[in-house]
Amino acid sequence: MTHIYVYGEREAMKNYANALEESGVQGIFTRDLDLTKDCGGLLLPGGGDIDPARYGQAPAGSEEPNLQRDAAELQLVREFVDRGRPILGICRGVQMINVALGGDLIQDIPTAQDHRHDPVTGDKVHHVTAGEDSFLAPLYGTEFSVNSSHHQALGRIAPGLRVAARSREDGVVEAVEWPEKAIYGVQWHPERMAFALRREDTVDGRLIFDFFLNLCGKH
Repeated sequence: MTHIYVYGEREAMKNYANALEESGVQGIFTRDLDLTKDCGGLLLPGGGDIDPARYGQAPAGSEEPNLQRDAAELQLVREFVDRGRPILGICRGVQMINVALGGDLIQDIPTAQDHRHDPVTGDKVHHVTAGEDSFLAPLYGTEFSVNSSHHQALGRIAPGLRVAARSREDGVVEAVEWPEKAIYGVQWHPERMAFALRREDTVDGRLIFDFFLNLCGKH
């Protein structure tokens, strides 16, 4: 069985664990970085804001960072890139990919109210437009609906990465890719759009996991 490394505790990331298991792989949820060697891929999950100092900025709307997690995930990105193993970033995860590879973030986007999770109504939903040559087009076409739960977004795109999708309404970067390195990231939460959490107002998040795990199975 393919193993996917996820930094953190399974109990705090049940949606990710369930999505991986429903897809037929085992998530290795741990803070032990020595357990990466037997993992076919790296999943960078959602979470809090990354320390702005990591991308050369002073705090300007960022929430208090988890410095230990930042350091660990930056190291993980570099390790998996060096080993040539696939990486999937989700929400904070796509931001971590961009920062780790030399890009930066917009700390508080002007349209955050259209993207931020609402404590009463839950995730927002909006349309994205994907490039015809992106990894998303064969999965969903070039225009589709996704959920949304963030207030930051990618700013300067890291060398090597290319934008795969943007929000239709405001142009916020919603996905990036580096196919030659098997690196992919989405700003939305496919684990909350799949399996038991499948919703009718978005596309099926399972296809993202299927795509990523197919790559992992080849490594």
